Amino acid sequence: MDASGAWEHLRRRYQFPPDAEAPVDGQSSARQEGSTAVEKKEKPLPRLNVHSGFWILASIVVTYYVDFFKTVKENLHTSSWFLFGGALLLVSLSIAFYCILYLEWYRGIGDYDVKYPTLIPITTATFIVAGICFNIALWHVWSFFTPLLLFTQFMGVVMLISLLG
Repeated sequence: MDASGAWEHLRRRYQFPPDAEAPVDGQSSARQEGSTAVEKKEKPLPRLNVHSGFWILASIVVTYYVDFFKTVKENLHTSSWFLFGGALLLVSLSIAFYCILYLEWYRGIGDYDVKYPTLIPITTATFIVAGICFNIALWHVWSFFTPLLLFTQFMGVVMLISLLG
């Protein structure tokens, strides 16, 4: 292909949108058949993979080795930060389960973030503020390990919830 042929090919390629583009070299049917065969062979990723299994297992190990529930029980009544964080976490999880269980499973709305655009930002903001409250409430127990431990717990819960929907 000479320079003028390459220039013409480049001009035709970007003149139309990619969907409407007709191949110059006449291999349209072979390309379309090959792309549909590849699309049909692609399988969705499994919900439980090594990454999510690692975070769930790490969360279980952290819960066991730092006596997480015992520490929470001891600090439940002594810290108002913990109670405020727990209330915000309950709000966040309630919205998340409303989206997953009611909107997606029961009503069949797959893209609820388009129909209800404020649900995701509200859930995210309440969860972040709850995490900050939990870090403040438990800082005196684990010191600078607190964010690491709570992040591991967070990732374990997120991966466990991702198995649902």
